Amino acid sequence: MIKKLSLISLFTLLPASYYYAQTTVYAYVKDTQGNPIERADVDLLQSDNDVIADKIGYFQFVDMQPGHYQISITKPGYETRVLQFDVNSDEKKKDLGVISLSRLSGTSDVGVIVVDESQTDDDGGSMQPTVGLLSSGKDIFQSTAAFELGAYWFRPRGVDNRYEDVLFNGVSMSKNDDGRIDFSNWGGLNDVTRYPQENADNLTPSEYAFGNLGGVVYYNTRASSYRKGTSLAYSFTNRSYRHRLMATYSSGLSKSGWAFTLSGSRRWADEGVIEGTYQDSYAYFGSLEKKFSDRFSINLTAFGAPTYRASNSPNTQEVYDLMGKNYNAYWGWQDGDKRSSRVRKTFEPIFQLQTYNKLGKTSNWNNTFSYQIGSDARSRLDWFNASDPNPTYYKNLPSYIYADEYAALAALTAGTPEYNTAQDGLNSLIDDWRSNHNMQIDWAGLYNQNRNIASQTYTIGTDSAGKPITIEGRRAAYSIVEDVNKDKTFNFASHFDTKLQNNWKLNLNFNYQNLSSDNFRRIKDLLGADFALNLNNFLSNNTGTSYPYNAAPYNVDDPNYIVKKGDRTQYSYIINKDLYSLNASTEIDLNHWNVMASVFGAYSEIQRDGKYRSPFYLNNSKGKSSTYSSFDAGIKARVTYKINGKNFIVYDGTFYRQAPTTNEIFINPRVNDYRTPGVENQIVNANDLSYILRSQIVKLRISGYYTTIKNTTEISRYYAEVSEDSDGDAMIAEALSGADKRYVGGELGIDVKVTPTLNAFGVASVGEYKYTNNPQVSSFDDENGFRQWGKANIKNYKIAGTPQKAFSVGLKYNSPKYWWVGASANYLMDQYLDFSALNKTSRLYINPITNDYYAAATPELIQAITAQRKFDDQFMLNANAGKSFLLGKYRIGVSVSVNNILNNRNYVTGGYEQGRAVNFTDALAEYNRTYAYFAPKLWYDRGRTYFANVYFRF
Repeated sequence: MIKKLSLISLFTLLPASYYYAQTTVYAYVKDTQGNPIERADVDLLQSDNDVIADKIGYFQFVDMQPGHYQISITKPGYETRVLQFDVNSDEKKKDLGVISLSRLSGTSDVGVIVVDESQTDDDGGSMQPTVGLLSSGKDIFQSTAAFELGAYWFRPRGVDNRYEDVLFNGVSMSKNDDGRIDFSNWGGLNDVTRYPQENADNLTPSEYAFGNLGGVVYYNTRASSYRKGTSLAYSFTNRSYRHRLMATYSSGLSKSGWAFTLSGSRRWADEGVIEGTYQDSYAYFGSLEKKFSDRFSINLTAFGAPTYRASNSPNTQEVYDLMGKNYNAYWGWQDGDKRSSRVRKTFEPIFQLQTYNKLGKTSNWNNTFSYQIGSDARSRLDWFNASDPNPTYYKNLPSYIYADEYAALAALTAGTPEYNTAQDGLNSLIDDWRSNHNMQIDWAGLYNQNRNIASQTYTIGTDSAGKPITIEGRRAAYSIVEDVNKDKTFNFASHFDTKLQNNWKLNLNFNYQNLSSDNFRRIKDLLGADFALNLNNFLSNNTGTSYPYNAAPYNVDDPNYIVKKGDRTQYSYIINKDLYSLNASTEIDLNHWNVMASVFGAYSEIQRDGKYRSPFYLNNSKGKSSTYSSFDAGIKARVTYKINGKNFIVYDGTFYRQAPTTNEIFINPRVNDYRTPGVENQIVNANDLSYILRSQIVKLRISGYYTTIKNTTEISRYYAEVSEDSDGDAMIAEALSGADKRYVGGELGIDVKVTPTLNAFGVASVGEYKYTNNPQVSSFDDENGFRQWGKANIKNYKIAGTPQKAFSVGLKYNSPKYWWVGASANYLMDQYLDFSALNKTSRLYINPITNDYYAAATPELIQAITAQRKFDDQFMLNANAGKSFLLGKYRIGVSVSVNNILNNRNYVTGGYEQGRAVNFTDALAEYNRTYAYFAPKLWYDRGRTYFANVYFRF
């Protein structure tokens, strides 16, 4: 075994004939200025052999057998680099050319990695991989968007998480209910997910999947691909947790062909920045590989992240003004401890078997069998024949209690003596309210109300002799329930790649998925009661059978409506899905051109299997529904023109159909199998054009993009007051169908090396994301069934969820002594409130009886009431610093980053309209109030946050 021998040691200790026994692979390691980097660690990941580059950055491996290899080049203060290459039997020498390492740009805990094929620079071999130059790491725009602007919910190009793809060994991590990625499934496993094998941004075609608008991130968990050694880390922060511990060990590949990697972490906080939030999350990862030959290996991977986390409430502006920005309505004191009603408990481990096959000299065939099982449970307070326990319920707030005082103040002229007197009087009332009103959940009160309910006898069926079966006890007025999702997901992913020519590569990907998703609500805590009633007291009983309180049963097939802790209640159904997809991509590299193309086709079948029979949908609630089938297809391409070794022009384009998610297909799957009116496959058309400059002094990218998404469906659920006399008011599921969206804008990223150690960077993202039509609105509720409301007048309304314009400028200093410091100034613009579609229809201002406008409903007033709210622009300041040490074979690093240094608490990170008032009289009254009773619910930024990390690696 050769262990970390320098070039001089190799020449001294080994005979010359040994170098050329098979193949010698060599290269030079340099920085971006072309200066040699000495003593860089060069690890051959498929074995335990590794070397150290000499004083001129030169290294070599000798006696390399034919096969496919990966090497990892690391140096403190520089980005880690990973290269893949093939050794052929007819090669005596293989020149990998010059391998450039960039200095770290201000963070020690997040690295940038590259996987490419035998990349060289202009002085290297005969073939120059053009796209390899373009993907030599996240460019300054991508890294700034992730680490600086991303801290403030900025999404590049407005792309939602649903349009991103994350793959583990070819298996997608997107959830079937909403299409989004649940990163909590591997949260805390930073050591083994820091360096993806492929990171295809935006529309760039991927080798492993067709991809979506947000790109593809591909993780390979092969045990031998991890750098041999041990890593220990501790972090202290005030973000969603306070403490983090991580430990990772990788054995490297032994002579007998075995390799394993283990990683584990814990993140926890007794309380976060927001009151009443806490977290306790573990994570584990294990990968075991057996290499049987240079052509065949098997790998087993298992990972999971059991998580227990309390969430925080969105609040109206009145509540924030009364209680402050850290207020959280979801908790209350119980026996001296803070207890939250909204706790998410999730554990969905994944088990994978991978096979790696080398076919011939230039082909690889890899397969993954994956199985995921577990549950995601989210708790909340529930009540039966009792008042709403929410401390922020509008009737509990000063705006409702002192409505006359607020109205009188609004009628006066600000600044007059009368106004000041009235203001002082109202302030005094609010102070009294603060002193006497409990704005947290009264757990003791809920327990007492349950205990004070008289014990009763309930008839829950008859026995075989026809005698009534009864049960006696105290039913729960209040309880804690959990909405549970238990998925069993089997995936098979197969990837084949081959080189048709030295400059022509072909990739084939096949995927199959089988899903069984069990969805139900269960009793978590009876809060001192004996049992709860599986009855709906908001709806009148229409079954002809007597139930207590004349409530409607959730399941008419089960006469036992008594439920206890752990029992299912209110709804229970299963979603079954089968998905088949095939993707083919190819890349051809010429002297000045690089062309990549990708196509895919997919077929899916989705079916609901209800377990409860609703009294309102006797034939459409229990049993299997009809099957919803969908065929999807698409094409994607990238064309790169290499002007010279520094200047590039790149075009990306894609056009494809995308199936709706299960949440979009079924408008209210908890109750019935009705499909959403107008639900269709989305049609995505996206294009971008970029100019890229990669010089030693300046790195620049300028991009323009234009994206349309047609036929989108959006579902919302809330209580709506749709008439003045309460007739027809109900808890509804609202569907916005056939909505078209457009995303257009430009991106600029520039990184200038002012001195060899000082960089200045600037990033600008200027976009406009909006609806381009007036889609149809329908709703569904148990009392009225389907109702069509016509078109929502939302054309030119902006898409919410991200700032549409964002700017960042900063400096970063990297010392040759391996310490760095950086700072950025960030400006965020054009953040909009998410709207309720129903109150954007004509139902808001047209009287359904007379079919004419309400008398006071002038066009100007309608526009004012329905206008979309735009939030104020905000400025944020970030900074980071760190230092790394190399003590022999030990590496130690410390870093700290601070976001929102100025503690700006005025930035709204998200929010939505409450769709309560959908009639003109109520809507006008809401508009005229100082604090609307059903004002938008908002989340504010948490203010100044920090993250300190120390690691120890050997």
